[in-house]
Amino acid sequence: MKIINRVFLCSLLLICNICFSQKQVYKQKNSFGLTVNAGPGSFATALSWTHFHAVGKTKRFSVGYGLRFTNFIGSDLDYITAPAKFTSGKSSIAALFSDNILANIDTVSFPKSQTYFLNTGIYLSYLLPYWKNRLELGVNIDALGVTFGPRQNALYKNNTAGAKPTTFNLLLISDSDRGSLNSEWYASFWVTPRVAVKAGFEFLFSEYTTDTKIQQLPNLNETNDRFRFKSSMIMLGVSFAPFRK
Repeated sequence: MKIINRVFLCSLLLICNICFSQKQVYKQKNSFGLTVNAGPGSFATALSWTHFHAVGKTKRFSVGYGLRFTNFIGSDLDYITAPAKFTSGKSSIAALFSDNILANIDTVSFPKSQTYFLNTGIYLSYLLPYWKNRLELGVNIDALGVTFGPRQNALYKNNTAGAKPTTFNLLLISDSDRGSLNSEWYASFWVTPRVAVKAGFEFLFSEYTTDTKIQQLPNLNETNDRFRFKSSMIMLGVSFAPFRK
């Protein structure tokens, strides 16, 4: 019985040690970020958490997932017809390579817009073999989440229309996307093993849904209530990996 108890105790200690080691390794691959973004009539800040997995023999390429909270503010912005079935007549990747149907695209003007969106995302990075492995290139994009924010009054054909942020966000490629989504292309320089500065380009979708379907599509027996602003902004930020050795 004593032998069995000792074996059980040793097994339990081994399992605890493995779990603790795995937890430590997991923590080391976590990073946190803050970015500030600005463009014509638009401004955004974003807080993010990312977990990367290095792949390949050199371990320079990493694939990860994360969570990002974005605050978008705009002034005097024109939001255009959002659904891909109206803007290009196609969906998914086909919409990416299709010309816009200009007759179907209408505009709703927002004197002020403010949205907050929390999304999970897909993250990719590559560590360049220069400057002592401190320079990193990366790209990421939001995939799924929710948006909230105050209701706004917009102008449509000289009339006032109420609108609120589209609640559900989903990455479906190009105009097929739904809701508000954020993406980045950037370069990071790791000043220390735990702290990096980053700069790049941010492309962001902000979307509102009007209270009623105010747009009547020409030559179609359909109406629309979703309108989108596509924002291109310069991005500056910092990354912090507190558990990295």
